[in-house]
Amino acid sequence: MRSSVDMVRRLLAAGLVLAALWPAAAAAQNLSTTDVTRAIAAAAREANARGKPAVIAVVDRVGNVLGLFRMTDAPARVKVTSGRGIAVGNGLENVQDLFASLGLTASPSAELSAIAKAVTGAYLSSGGNAFTTRTASQIVQEHFNPGEFKSPSGPLFGVQFTQLPCSDLSVRFDTNAAVTGLVSATAGPKRSPLGLSADPGGMPLYKNGKVVGGIGVEADGVYTLDLSVGDFDNDIDEILAIAGQSLFPHPIDIQANRIFIEGKSLRFTDVNTTSLRTVPAAAAALPGNGALVALTGYTAGAIIAGQTFGSDASGFRPEPTLYAATGRRVFVLTDGTNTNRFPPVDSTTPSTAAGGLTTNEVTTIVVNALKIAFASRAQIRRPLDSHVQVSISVVDADGNILAVARTSDGPIFGTDTSLQKARTAAFFSSPTAGDYLTTYDFGAVTDTLGDLLGVPAGQNVTGDVLADYLTAVRRFIASDALANGIAFADRSGGNLSRPFYPDGFEGRPHGPFSKPIDVWSPFNTGLQLDSVIDNIAQHIAYVDTAGGFDDSDATCTYFDRFATNLTRLANGFQIFPGSVPIYRDGVVIGGLGVSGDGIDQDDMVSFLGLNDAGLALGTGVGNAPPGRRADNLTPHGVRLRYVNCPYKPFLASGVQNVCHGK
Repeated sequence: MRSSVDMVRRLLAAGLVLAALWPAAAAAQNLSTTDVTRAIAAAAREANARGKPAVIAVVDRVGNVLGLFRMTDAPARVKVTSGRGIAVGNGLENVQDLFASLGLTASPSAELSAIAKAVTGAYLSSGGNAFTTRTASQIVQEHFNPGEFKSPSGPLFGVQFTQLPCSDLSVRFDTNAAVTGLVSATAGPKRSPLGLSADPGGMPLYKNGKVVGGIGVEADGVYTLDLSVGDFDNDIDEILAIAGQSLFPHPIDIQANRIFIEGKSLRFTDVNTTSLRTVPAAAAALPGNGALVALTGYTAGAIIAGQTFGSDASGFRPEPTLYAATGRRVFVLTDGTNTNRFPPVDSTTPSTAAGGLTTNEVTTIVVNALKIAFASRAQIRRPLDSHVQVSISVVDADGNILAVARTSDGPIFGTDTSLQKARTAAFFSSPTAGDYLTTYDFGAVTDTLGDLLGVPAGQNVTGDVLADYLTAVRRFIASDALANGIAFADRSGGNLSRPFYPDGFEGRPHGPFSKPIDVWSPFNTGLQLDSVIDNIAQHIAYVDTAGGFDDSDATCTYFDRFATNLTRLANGFQIFPGSVPIYRDGVVIGGLGVSGDGIDQDDMVSFLGLNDAGLALGTGVGNAPPGRRADNLTPHGVRLRYVNCPYKPFLASGVQNVCHGK
């Protein structure tokens, strides 16, 4: 059988795939301290003109908080709500009231909201797409577009719970050495205090066509989302963010509304600079009715310069040697001393009879996945016919990181997300996944929020019992589900995580990993959130130093907490497509996750990359046997999906149905 890599190799040899070998690095780009001051000053000037004091945050591309400014009388805290009337105790809905009911003064501060919005604007954007938190709102809800009935869920359904404060991949402002072993305080990707935000008011910042950071604003005191794209809102947070963002504009051709998914234009903002009452360029200094503020875990309270993406100090740099077989420029994550954080390694704790992955096998998997990406057409990137930009992660059966690599301009959010996806595929394909769902016990861990509040064993702070999800999936699929060795790709598990099954059809039952639609929202997704909500809540309490809480651990789920294996879902798990489990001779031994320029492309890069690596290796490594894949299951008479590959995906070939029969 001729592999996809054979075809890609011929295309590369013919010079048909875009760029020359090892293109020169772009000129250095970063936000200076003057840039940060100007962006904050412009937003604050507009806020003063409207009598709407705000908290304003600016971050660089890798999530370092460069400036955090609180105006006099800006809201102290935010109300978290989807606007759907869902009561407290359902995920993060009205979590501020949950804190109050527990006798705690802590709840999400306006600073946390502003930082999460700024990080989202920076992390979702790239040189080929400029996205905002309003764009995020459009693509994470139960319908795409929101408000359109009988339509599937958003293409990035669930992405809001990535970049979590408990992630073992995302690094921390003031505890890098203790938590991650990093030397540099500037290395990213930094975590977000509330995950990615869907509340308008977060935008990317660009210089000379390159994304260099993001700005986030919180003025209205409500952390929410837009339930419909059928109208245009006059959102104060978004207006103020535009004032700051207008000084660092994106190329108009990559604005979200120039990018289409399933024939639908994405939304960038509902207002523009014509709505402003001030001239942003006239704001040169911070106003007197406010001050820079320090925030535990995020900033010391001074304005600092941003990092240049691609420098070692940023935590991302080119790697010319390890993946040279791709023939293209590949980036890796670094620790601030020019050391690759996640080079290909052997699986040190193989937990299967088939043995773990070797360094050579891991390298071959990454190389083959990257080759597919470089040869493929991106879905959400301009100009048209750009190649796919992605992050790629490989883990073993225990969730240990075996390699992380990426193309040069993949959106930053995909780094943590690709790892979530790899771990999710490995976890849910494991015959021990069901057992793990019965061992969740945050409340028993000393010095955690759950322990101090006396949360009963097996419950999280909102009273959800994760073992109930195991009961639900066994009723929904089979009595031995999550113990019978069925292979679940992220698309399969995602099918089971929607508030309607099949996806998008009102009146149908909710998936067993989802909440029912009457209490479902992007702030209350089901198992995905319930497994990490204690960590998010503890982090909120930690940042509010009056509570005296420790920060959440760098592990997001408390399965098997007292055993040696804490890595299986250490940065949470993900429920939109882009991963496959890795098998050897019919036994799951790991997972491959991909995140970047389109979910079908993510599926294809993972599935075909692993297929072609298996052909190259000849060691029994490859995709799950076809008879064991989740698309053999038909719960409620509806077939689960495994992967969904684009029809004619390659830039220089008309080949069709590229995943069929593999």
